[in-house]
Amino acid sequence: MEKCKTIAQANNFIVLDKYDYKESTEKGYQTEAELEKELISDLQNQGYEYLQDVSEPKALLSNARKQIEKLNEVVFTDNEWERFVTEYLDKPNDTLVDKTKKIQEDYVKDFIFDNNELKNIYLVDKKQIARNKVQVISQFEQSGTHKNRYDVTILVNGLPLVQIELKRRGVPISEAFNQIHRYSKESFNSEHSLYKYVQIFVISNGTDTRYFANTLKREANSFDFTMNWADAKNNLVKDLKYFTATFFQKNTLLSILLTYSVFNVDNELLIMRPYQIAATERILWKIQCSHNSNIISCPEAGGYIWHATGSGKTLTSFKTARLATQLDFIDKVFFVVDRKDLDYQTMKEYQRFSPDSVNGSNSTAELKRNIDKDDNKIIVTTIQKLHRLLSSSDKLPIYEKQVVFIFDEAHRSQFGEEQRLIQKKFKKYYQFGFTGTPIFKENALSTGKTTASVFGAKLHSYVITNAIRDEKVLKFKIDYNDTRPKFKSEETETDEKKITAAEDKKAFLHPERITAISKYILNNFNSKTHRNVFGQKGFNAMFAVSSVEAAKCYYEELTKLQKDNNKPLKIATIFSFVANEEQTAIGDIKEETFEPTALNTSAKEFLEKAIGDYNAMFGTNYSVDSESF
Repeated sequence: MEKCKTIAQANNFIVLDKYDYKESTEKGYQTEAELEKELISDLQNQGYEYLQDVSEPKALLSNARKQIEKLNEVVFTDNEWERFVTEYLDKPNDTLVDKTKKIQEDYVKDFIFDNNELKNIYLVDKKQIARNKVQVISQFEQSGTHKNRYDVTILVNGLPLVQIELKRRGVPISEAFNQIHRYSKESFNSEHSLYKYVQIFVISNGTDTRYFANTLKREANSFDFTMNWADAKNNLVKDLKYFTATFFQKNTLLSILLTYSVFNVDNELLIMRPYQIAATERILWKIQCSHNSNIISCPEAGGYIWHATGSGKTLTSFKTARLATQLDFIDKVFFVVDRKDLDYQTMKEYQRFSPDSVNGSNSTAELKRNIDKDDNKIIVTTIQKLHRLLSSSDKLPIYEKQVVFIFDEAHRSQFGEEQRLIQKKFKKYYQFGFTGTPIFKENALSTGKTTASVFGAKLHSYVITNAIRDEKVLKFKIDYNDTRPKFKSEETETDEKKITAAEDKKAFLHPERITAISKYILNNFNSKTHRNVFGQKGFNAMFAVSSVEAAKCYYEELTKLQKDNNKPLKIATIFSFVANEEQTAIGDIKEETFEPTALNTSAKEFLEKAIGDYNAMFGTNYSVDSESF
């Protein structure tokens, strides 16, 4: 462990463990021009080349030629360059999506020179990112439906990949955002515009600086999706001076552009947030560190990530799994998710990255075949299927190889037999868990097992208070009430077995308890949702319960209690009535099978009644049958 610690102190993380800075460097009034001049000077001091004479499209393209030639150690003739531009670099009718794909995925072009020599021409070097040339230009002019002049642009190998818009101190930063939105409509995406290559926008008014991805879905690209940079302790880096020193440090910016971005199946570019990058970096470091120290197959070789629910854990774990496959000593990466959490979007992302990575079949033989494929380094599976495989297969070649396990949701359910089988079967593994609700000693129940004792030490945290501050999750308020003293012992129980027993005895579904809770909801709904403030009438609330039976009970009780109310709250219920219904939208990926005891016909009948109530309320004609549902 001491050896690991020493390696950690050499720390080349792009998200710094801690960045010491003052809240603001403002020394007085500063115009937008002065802010821009200072930014360019700081970038030059960090190794950026400033091109004062590149201010229009022709000069931009000419510089791009020089940088692409230099990166690839080739020299184009004028005829070859013209073909390269029209066939690939600036192909007619290229969209923003096409050019984004050329940076994120298709950044190598097989080009035939005039002498019939075939060479790979790279736009960017993703393996040796220090080889990529960074330059800065300012006040670039371009016309579309209108002529615009852009503040500061960062070029990578001559291509504009980062656009910075500035406002003087004191002006709302949202004005810079609105300006980018206007430029996107008026000139950024005009015909033959290399600015379609822009991956990241940065906006700043000096005291607040944010970044966001250039995505085609402009309606989703609202100001709410802008992000501040931060250190690993989640301290925000807002001042432009310090943002430049950290985010625009050459290795950091190139890593964000070329490593910590995800171009997803919906053709959206996602730029990872600092806490997501920090978590990914620290897991990759831990794998490398444990491997070098020969510390494997134990909690000391792994760790867990505590990230708040709703903050993007799946994207982080997805990126981590992908990058772990690039470690030359790792044979396989297992991305393990609970059956109920393996959503369609996640499956599509992995299928795109590795066509054979996801297997929806219930057959462990099919899972074995996927594991045996040498060219398939990533395996996406459910906890349930992995358990069946480990239980039924004593000797598999994979047991002797170096593997990484990444659990998307590290729940208590994975602490028992699942862990025993992994420890027994696999000889060389590194294990990591993502969770929004870690188990500590005080809530470890009778087993005594904690998230740290199973997965290893905490490597990074981004907790609910951080997420609320950053407005990445909704704010919430917790109220406790004691309207049901009769059931207090069951409600305050912490022993898992006793809680289960109370559920089995229907203590939580006792009619008196259902009635008391339903009355409390109806009596307090208006005040708790602020429904009567400023004439608001559209507030909704979601009531989460433990089972379909509970949903049925509360639906009936709430409906009954409002029977004679002139203005009743509209109540609807949502649940599935067939456990293994056909999931045709998934296409070739068959849905995981479920135990047939989960829901019975009465659930279907009840849902039919509830949909009938809905139809009467809204004048619709829905039903549970597959065609009209």
